[in-house]
Amino acid sequence: MRKLIDLDQTTLTKLKMLSVFEHLSVKALIENAVHTYVKSKEKERFNNLTDEEKEDLGLMMMMQEVDREDLVSREEIMKILKS
Repeated sequence: MRKLIDLDQTTLTKLKMLSVFEHLSVKALIENAVHTYVKSKEKERFNNLTDEEKEDLGLMMMMQEVDREDLVSREEIMKILKS
């Protein structure tokens, strides 16, 4: 997806200098910075969740990964619940 952003000249110059030292394009440098920022905010938000909210989030993630075509019989479920 392409998005245009406006940067002031000072910030753009600093990005160009950093890109030279990092051997990256300005675009790649900005992408890395945004990716790092988003990851940091996700981790910060996760750390602020209660144990119950963390459990709910984990359950939701597991539900998204499950194979919806894989079926289990009622008998198998009851057998697991009884043990």
